[in-house]
Formats: sequence, C-alpha cells, structure tokens
Amino acid sequence: MQNTQFDTPEYLAKVDAWWRAANYISAAQMYLKDNPLLKKPLTANDVKAHPIGHWGTVPGQNFIYAHLNRAINKYDVDMFYIEGPGHGGQVMVSNSYLDHSYTDIYPEITQDEAGLKKLCKIFSFPGGIASHAAPETPGSIHEGGELGYALSHAFGAVLDNPNIIAAAVIGDGEAETGPLCAGWFGNTFINPVNDGAVLPILYLNGGKIHNPTILARKTDAELTQYFNGMGWEPIFVEVSDPAHSHAIMAQKLDEAVERILAIWQDARSRSANDATMPRWPVLVARIPKGWTGPKTWNGEPIEGGFRAHQVPIPTNSHDMSTADALEAWLRSYRPEELFDDNGRFLDKWREISPKGAKRMSVHPITNGGVAPKALVMPDWTKHALKIGTPGSQDAQDMIECGRLMADVITANPDNFRIFGPDETKSNRLNEVFKVTNRQWLGVRDAAYDEWIAPVGRVIDSQLSEHQAEGFLEGYVLTGRHGFFASYESFLRVVDSMITQHFKWLRKCKTHAPWRKDYPSLNLIATSTVFQQDHNGYTHQDPGLLTHLAEKKPEFVREYLPADANTLLAVMSEALTSRDRINLIVSSKHLRPQFYSADEAKELVREGYKVIEWASTCHDGEPDVV
Repeated sequence: MQNTQFDTPEYLAKVDAWWRAANYISAAQMYLKDNPLLKKPLTANDVKAHPIGHWGTVPGQNFIYAHLNRAINKYDVDMFYIEGPGHGGQVMVSNSYLDHSYTDIYPEITQDEAGLKKLCKIFSFPGGIASHAAPETPGSIHEGGELGYALSHAFGAVLDNPNIIAAAVIGDGEAETGPLCAGWFGNTFINPVNDGAVLPILYLNGGKIHNPTILARKTDAELTQYFNGMGWEPIFVEVSDPAHSHAIMAQKLDEAVERILAIWQDARSRSANDATMPRWPVLVARIPKGWTGPKTWNGEPIEGGFRAHQVPIPTNSHDMSTADALEAWLRSYRPEELFDDNGRFLDKWREISPKGAKRMSVHPITNGGVAPKALVMPDWTKHALKIGTPGSQDAQDMIECGRLMADVITANPDNFRIFGPDETKSNRLNEVFKVTNRQWLGVRDAAYDEWIAPVGRVIDSQLSEHQAEGFLEGYVLTGRHGFFASYESFLRVVDSMITQHFKWLRKCKTHAPWRKDYPSLNLIATSTVFQQDHNGYTHQDPGLLTHLAEKKPEFVREYLPADANTLLAVMSEALTSRDRINLIVSSKHLRPQFYSADEAKELVREGYKVIEWASTCHDGEPDVV
C-alpha cells in the first residue's frame, strides 16, 4: 500500500510539532496555573502550590498517539486508543485538546490562552480532571485507576466490530500483572472475519514507581520467543533521539497496520467458519521513561528510569529555587512555534489530525458504540414452568434459563455474548449449545472438544475470571449486551474490577453527562454457599452481595430468584436494563419450584409481594417480610 505523502520529511515534521505540543501541554498541566504560553518568565503566581501528576509514560504515549493519528490518515482505518499505563491522564486530554474535540465537549476550555490556562489549572485539582484516563476523558473506555485490563477491554471492544482496530498501549508495569499476562491469550478468541483487531503496543520504558521493569530487561530475542510462543508476531521499535525517531516509528507502525490489513483481506476471502488464528502483530516499543524531560537531577539519572515516574522537578509556588530548570524544560518544546499569539494551536500543525469521527477522541465506539442496537428480548413466559401446587415439583433453574438464553442468542446474532471461565456447561446453560458454539480460533481436537468452533456466541474457553470480566466490560462499554456467569466464590476474584466499572458508571452521570448510556453489566453467581454438593467450603463465599450492596443503589441491583420462573423474569429485566450492575444469584441444582409466571413478574417488578398461598396475613400488614 503506497501513500507516500505521509512518509515525507515535511509530514513527519508536522508529526513532531504535534508531539511537542502534546508534551508541552502535558507538562504544563502538572505545574502551571497561569502564564500557560510562557509569555513572561515564570513567577510563583504561575505555578501550582503542589504540582501533582505523572510524567513518566506521558511523552512516550504522546509519541505513540501522534503516530497512530498518522496511520489513521494513511490507511483510512477506524481506530481507538486504550491507555493501559495507570497514570498519564494528560495524554488523552492533551491530544483531544489539539484535535479540538476537548473544546467541542467542554466549550469552556477554549482554543486560546484563557482556555489553555483553565485546562492546566483543573488538572489533578479539586473539582477538576483526573490524573488517569477516566470517564470524563474524551476517547476513553478504560478506567485507568487499576492496572491489568487493557488487553481484555480491547478484545471485548473489537468482538463483532469487524472494522475496528483497538490500539492498546500496555505499560511495562501493567505487563507484569496477572490479568494482563492472561490477556495475551485473547488472540485465541478473535475471528478475523467477524471481529476487529487488537494492536497491542507494549511500551517498555524501563521503570515502575521505584523499580526496574521485568520485560524491559529482556532481550529482543527473549521477547520474540515469549510472543511467538503465544501466537503473536513481535515488531520491535527502539527510539531515543527525537531528531531521528519519527521515520523509525512510522515505518514500524506501518508494518503493524499493514499486517492487520493483510490478515483481514486474506481471512475475509473465505467464510468466518473456516477462519484460523492468525499471527497478529504486537508492537514492542522501547521508549525512554520521561523522554524529552530532565535527563538528570541532583547528579542522578531521571530520563529512562523510575525517577521520571511522577513530578521530575520539585518546583512549586512556595519554592521557586528550581524554577529556571522548569522553565528551560518547558521552553525546550518551543511553544512559540506551536501556538499563535492568542494561544491557538496553529492550523498548519492541527491539519494532520484525523477528521470528524475518525479522531480517536470521539470515535463512536468510545461513546456508546458503533451503531448500537437495543437487545431483542424474547418472551420469557413461553419457557415458564406450569406450577400446580407450589413446591410439588423440582427443576434446575439454570437449565430453564439456558432455554431462554438460546432464544436471546438467536434473536441477537451479532450483539449478545456469554462469557465465563470454563463453566458454561457446569452452570447448566447447556441449552445454548443447541444454537451456538464456543468461539475458539486455536487448534482443535475433534476427539475431545465439545461445541468448539471458529464462530460462536459463547467465550468461556479460558480459565480466567479477569479475562471473562474484562471481555464483558469491553463489550458492554461499546454498546453490546451479555452476561458473565461464574461460581459465586470466584466472582470475588474480580470484585475490584466490578468496583471500577461501578465508578465508571457513576462518574459518567456526575462528571460526563455527554456520555451515552450503556447496556448493564450482568453477573450470574452460581454454585452458591447453600447448595454445595461436592466442592464444599473452598467454593463458598457470598461476599459479592455485601461488596455491591455498599455501592450507590441507583447503579446496582441484586437479585436472588427463588426458582426458575423468577430467574427467567429477572433475566428479562436485567438484560434490557441500562447503566447498572446486575448481580443474579441463582441455583443450578434441582430444587422445588414455587411461583407462577404472573407471580414471578410481580416479584421482579415490585421487589416483594404477599405470597397468598404461603401467608397467614390475608387482611392486614404482614408482621414478617
């Protein structure tokens, strides 16, 4: 693919100007509350009393972001950005300000000196904006406060989105977490015909908070073995001299994008049912931590190691003794070349931004999804059990639920999925396998595999609660529907992930009302504490109920259906709800059945009712509920 206008020194000079502008704004956000363009020497009134933020990953991420913009323009692809490094929230803020979307969303942050001043002042400031990617950050679907989920969110987002590339930037600290290590197996479940692609960008900057990073100390040969063994094709890029880095990065990123496009073209010449797992590219980028910032301080190295992690120069309004060094650093980006006298980013640099919805900051997938569709909910009552004398017959609630879920899958062939950690059959959802398979692109063994195929609406073939939860979060945050079913005690493995999702929903309402709403996050807890037939104490822990009950009730619903009909009614309600976390505690074992379909509807609608056949209170207020 030849489109050489994006490869010229002149174009790369514009990429460099964009990068310098993003770095300048990102550094200024940490330190400045006034004089944002350095039109005069810094004074104490210009500097924050207590600069807060993280510099370490920012310049490298800004470099990556600028080059992703170039790739979007060159190849006309649809791409969005996942900021895996835990901090560095300036990245997506600064870049969305440069492409004008930040001002479109927040008109008070104007494209001039006054707007830039306000943007700097509110960063990491009470009532302002977070130091990590958050719901109020344009282009984000990934709450950056907890590490490990960049890949699982990316994979969940591209499922059933065949034209989307998720650029998932992974910090080398995050790369050491268990969930992120599990995330590399996501390539096993991505069908190159029906699904999009994840481009992992492993950002090896060398340092965490106070330690070296493990993967940064590995050789390229060792990393090649690591990734090849997991089915990835690593592409290495190493930069250190800003003057010579753009051509190198452009060539390597082009190689990765062209590899994805070639995989798509080849796979899509055949049926999705014939797809096999390709060797997707992973870009391994060795970029110094704190790049372009102070190289040393007090005789110790800063750039390239852990000391660049947070605020590298100790200037504040109460101690301006180091202000000359801060000012020299900020001026090294040459802001007078980047902004006009009014503080507006110059059009000759801004023109390289992708246009309209191609901008990663406002791509539709990052705000409610690409052409999202409401769930088609079949009539659950056709599966309702006929109840004669309450309690006189036994049934397995989850078996009955599986019949309804098979209907849901049939009615929603491309926007509903079931996720789990190798437990769908154990959780008695067997009926769904009459209409679908487990999606799996790896090697298959017909003698042993059950319901395994390249196309399927169930993804449960990886034994990782983190991966299942992350897939579901990425899926619903991009406008689709589904649920995650697991044993009650092992949902506790991901209760902090669920909390982060709760925070996302809550902040969308309180801090980002411009965001569209989302299908609910639905969790089914089985193998409950009171029905352990063979696993016993190790599999008992109903604590997720307590954990979620402590949260704001407008975002949480907890259901404990007593039989199959109430479970069916609950599932109909939960799957069609929005902006909630629904926890459904259900039995998978034989147990007595009590409620008619009408009674079940009322129980779910009202939350409680007088059960006439079980009550002794027929003409007054009940004493016990």
